[in-house]
Amino acid sequence: MSNALVLDLYELTMAQAYFKNKRNAHATFELFIRSSRRPFYIACGIDTAVSFIEKIKFNKEDIDYLNELALFEDDFLDYLKEFKFKGDISGIAEPEIIFAEEPIVSVSANIIEAQIIESILLNQINLATTLATKAIRVITSAKGKAIYDFSLRRTQGIEASLACAKYSYMAGAAGTSNMLAGFLYKIPVAGTMAHSYVMSFDKEIDSFLAFVKTFPTKSILLVDTYDVRKGIRSAIKVAKIMKNEGVDLLGIRLDSGNFLEDSKYARSLLDQEGLIDTIIVASGNLDEYKIAKLVDSKAPIDAFGVGTNMGCSSDLPYTDVIYKLVEIKTKGQDFMPTMKFSAEKLTFPSRKQVFRQFDSAGIMQSDAIGIFDEKIKGKKIIQKIMDKGVVVRKEKDIIQKKSILAKKMETVPLRLLYLKNERAYQVKISKRLSTLTKKMKTQIKKRISNNE
Repeated sequence: MSNALVLDLYELTMAQAYFKNKRNAHATFELFIRSSRRPFYIACGIDTAVSFIEKIKFNKEDIDYLNELALFEDDFLDYLKEFKFKGDISGIAEPEIIFAEEPIVSVSANIIEAQIIESILLNQINLATTLATKAIRVITSAKGKAIYDFSLRRTQGIEASLACAKYSYMAGAAGTSNMLAGFLYKIPVAGTMAHSYVMSFDKEIDSFLAFVKTFPTKSILLVDTYDVRKGIRSAIKVAKIMKNEGVDLLGIRLDSGNFLEDSKYARSLLDQEGLIDTIIVASGNLDEYKIAKLVDSKAPIDAFGVGTNMGCSSDLPYTDVIYKLVEIKTKGQDFMPTMKFSAEKLTFPSRKQVFRQFDSAGIMQSDAIGIFDEKIKGKKIIQKIMDKGVVVRKEKDIIQKKSILAKKMETVPLRLLYLKNERAYQVKISKRLSTLTKKMKTQIKKRISNNE
């Protein structure tokens, strides 16, 4: 089976209807986030999606399967045999800070082609943006303390685990426990030991001694299997043995209990024994709120391993991305703006651009959403990605994207970084777009009334 069937059935049923009635129509669709459930989003996944789209091809096995469904006519299946996306795609240069209602991707193509790629765009951008946005919240809350992705065993499948490792690293994580992600993306890998390892020995201290003999310079000892404070003292005994042999214990890990009090206890004992370079790592049901509280309370924790809550974006496991028609053109006509205005789901018509303004210190001040060819002050953040079906913007590697996002995060107003943010960022609708929206609403209502 090829990659072409990564779509919903209704993409193909609509495509056949277009094929019979509007096969030469061209359309522009825009993908954006509908609602502001985060103060801001980190839009990602665009490069992966367009790379996928560039290679879409229905093979014989695909066509045979579609034929078996007894839904599609032979001439439409013949069309699919030769299918290739030949349209244009514009969008943000990922990773980018974005807000609700702002276009992330704009697709202008034959209406059949534009419809067929809808699901893959939504799928990839939803996952990547959800995970990158959650990761940036976790990383920001740590205020410079290292964050590691420990999510592999809790994510919804292998693809999601790789995405979490990739996008959390891009957002600023120090590394991942996911070995496949380390191999594929060259992300630093990190790990310690499990409670089962400690439990397999008669004595906790024996498990520690065996481990440090195996990994003398890389050992982080898990100290909470039985009694956390006894575990800390056992780890210190082992560290002193190592120190006499000229090797420093890398660290200890707390995975349960009172992280604030236990980390203070551990740091005090470690420092008393001259183990000032031995780090303390915390893991276990952590999220941005718990990490922020620990950091603000001056917990002497050097790094955090975050699994479920970051890997599944547990408080908001999806981003409300949508893909809507904004203009259509039939043979012999100009592009005609269109929009949806059902209750709570109004969309703005026409192709659009986002214009971002910064203050004198380089901090983001406001955005304006306008029609694509408007002359509005500010940086244009929508750029050409594909031209006639060919990717024209070279994708940056993960290290470059990590650096780019770090610099962009320096431009975010501080108020947006507060976890309980109540002051929204200003996203304005241009006067020309607002006027067009009102005009289109009137025209569409009139057209509907005339057809009743």
